[in-house]
Amino acid sequence: MTESALSSDSKRTTLGIILCFELERAMRREIRQVFKGEKVTEGAGVRLRRIFGFNETKLFDPFLLLDDFRSDTPEDFLRGFPWHPHRGIETITYVLKGDVEHGDSLGNKGVISSGDVQWMTAGSGIIHQELPKGDDKGSMHGFQLWANLPASHKMMEPRYRDIKAVDIPAVTLQNGTTVKIIAGSAGGAFGPAADIIIDPEYLDCTVPVQTEFSHDTRRGYTVFLYVIGGEGRVNETAVANQTLVLFADGDAVIVCGGDRPLRFLLLSGKPLQEPIAWRGPIVMNTREELDRAFDELQDNTFIKLDKR
Repeated sequence: MTESALSSDSKRTTLGIILCFELERAMRREIRQVFKGEKVTEGAGVRLRRIFGFNETKLFDPFLLLDDFRSDTPEDFLRGFPWHPHRGIETITYVLKGDVEHGDSLGNKGVISSGDVQWMTAGSGIIHQELPKGDDKGSMHGFQLWANLPASHKMMEPRYRDIKAVDIPAVTLQNGTTVKIIAGSAGGAFGPAADIIIDPEYLDCTVPVQTEFSHDTRRGYTVFLYVIGGEGRVNETAVANQTLVLFADGDAVIVCGGDRPLRFLLLSGKPLQEPIAWRGPIVMNTREELDRAFDELQDNTFIKLDKR
């Protein structure tokens, strides 16, 4: 082959690399904002980290709140969350370690254990309690996410989806990345939390050392990840435990493991773009609806279904 031909091939290869790189950058979601959260005390004295909440609703629509209640100190969580109401939202509790006992005004009760998820749709209203117990070593690790319901479903019938760890599929991709699929899909597998109004994805991902992971996302959807272990990079930004990255719009997220494997929760959902009236555990669309809900709590008409 002539020197000119080699030069021509080299130029085409270089151009191809540049074009692929630029295409990847054009398709990937850029970082919109990074959050670290803050320590708060909730319930009867549970100490946790709130990653986002009341002041960030426009940024995270349709999500309202994310709490990280990982602790190895029982005094941080044993006081629990005694009886309290919810209306107009869904609460999604994912437990990594320990047990959470729960019960409600409709007679439902049970235990959320290590690896389990509870997807509770409060709808028209429910009164319940959540009592973290931890494990035999005094550890309680988990997360609670609140998702908003649209006006058309604010008063839907309450329901529970108790998803056991054994029912959550896990896949290992070709590059060694492991993904547990709570909702949505990855690697040809689908999560058990289906038929959800906000069309969410909820993935628990672990990316190996110095490995790139890419996941396609729907344009127009809100997408964020929350790091729960290890270290790595999102685009060119270093991330580690308790870092949340909120993405701008795009077709895919690209994440790289660092000197240690990177573990994170990856979530997405379809924005509702509706007004929010939020007070405590109740989220409606108008102040009048909110006032009505609290009036019903006072006059004992809050629960719309017969008790079992």
